[in-house]
Amino acid sequence: MQGALGPNLRPDFRARQNRFGDCRPPDRLVAHYVLERALSDRLRNTAREARPKIYRKVYEELFTSLPDHPQRRPHVAPPNRVATELARIKRHLQPHAAFLELGCGDAALAQAAAQYVNIAYGLDVTDALIDPKAAPGNFSFLRTEGIMIPLPDERVDFAYSYQLMEHLHPEDAAEQLREIWRVLRPGGRYLCITPSRVTGPHDISCYFDYEATCLHLREYDYSQLRALFRTAGFRGFSCLAWARGYEAHLPYLAVRTLEALLLALPERVRTRLTGFSSAQALLGLNAIAVK
Repeated sequence: MQGALGPNLRPDFRARQNRFGDCRPPDRLVAHYVLERALSDRLRNTAREARPKIYRKVYEELFTSLPDHPQRRPHVAPPNRVATELARIKRHLQPHAAFLELGCGDAALAQAAAQYVNIAYGLDVTDALIDPKAAPGNFSFLRTEGIMIPLPDERVDFAYSYQLMEHLHPEDAAEQLREIWRVLRPGGRYLCITPSRVTGPHDISCYFDYEATCLHLREYDYSQLRALFRTAGFRGFSCLAWARGYEAHLPYLAVRTLEALLLALPERVRTRLTGFSSAQALLGLNAIAVK
């Protein structure tokens, strides 16, 4: 939303700041938003063949230009992040299997998962955050320019990504799904966790807009996500939720009906209804699909 002097903050921006633990003053929120809008426009308007080289430059510029970016504050990431994610995926790890984490970052999760599998791969555009001395012998880092996975066909049993798909151009998200399908063995599974547009936006635009307009290039709902998975060749699409260490498969039609009802509401009403942590947990996109 643009005002005469620049972007206007939403009326509820203070409440959203409190929810996310973001204590930056309004002028820093505006600076962050303006920069991300420009960077996201650059990505959206870059031709497909040139985008792989742009992703890294965009995020380098973002973090270099914003020393107060939330991801640069060590306390933002929960100290038990790896333990929480490992608990979610451990049931899918087998001693004979190959595990692939897409967008591995510091590869802490992939390295922790290595003790339960034959080999663990971590895929990312850079290994700058990885400590090679801490890596177990059956961990292997894979460098990518964006969406391609440098592995032969049918090499992986279980693939996983957390908060990755929303950062990809929609065309690239579809292509990456085809790549994941290619490297999975028959019967292999992919667990994708990504923010829901029903409860969004979840990037810096949450303080200004009612849909993602910044470096979350697209936030999805279950209907859109399932369509992408099916186009890529996946089958057995399931919606997941976790409670007290248990994994539950939610009925797709019920979840999709709830999403449709919420999306039909005025944006500000939907924002109030989905602001509760229980609603966020229920409507978060946690999808697993089978090759």
